[in-house]
Amino acid sequence: MTYNNRAEPRLVLPFLRPLYETLVPLSWPIIRCTAGLLLFVHGYPKIGHADAVAASMAKNGLEPAVLIAYLVTFVETVGALCVAVGLFTRFFAAAAAIDIAVITFHVFLPRGFGAYEYLLMWGIILFAIALRGGGPYSLDRLLGKEL
Repeated sequence: MTYNNRAEPRLVLPFLRPLYETLVPLSWPIIRCTAGLLLFVHGYPKIGHADAVAASMAKNGLEPAVLIAYLVTFVETVGALCVAVGLFTRFFAAAAAIDIAVITFHVFLPRGFGAYEYLLMWGIILFAIALRGGGPYSLDRLLGKEL
């Protein structure tokens, strides 16, 4: 594969080419699944606790807190699973990136870099997933359509 007319670099260990050719296509699903499942772990505890989530949103100055609590819970559960399996990938990855951007810049930025660096990394990864889409091993590709 080439980008801007640049070829892939030569392998230092050329005998590993068959291994790379087998494993490289799996790199995107690994990233997508990891991001989706890690997001799900943060969203799952919010299910059934909209009041507590809304109270946290309101405390941080995010209004309308109840609506935002339901949206965040939906994106961090249903959306996270969709990112993991590659269904409506671009839409849900973008929604999750926006979710994390708000948390990062509105809540954690004033606390300093150590407070938001992890969130910033995951937000950028989700943004990259939104740009790239589900990739070859996704339900989007299986269905033949992407948002």
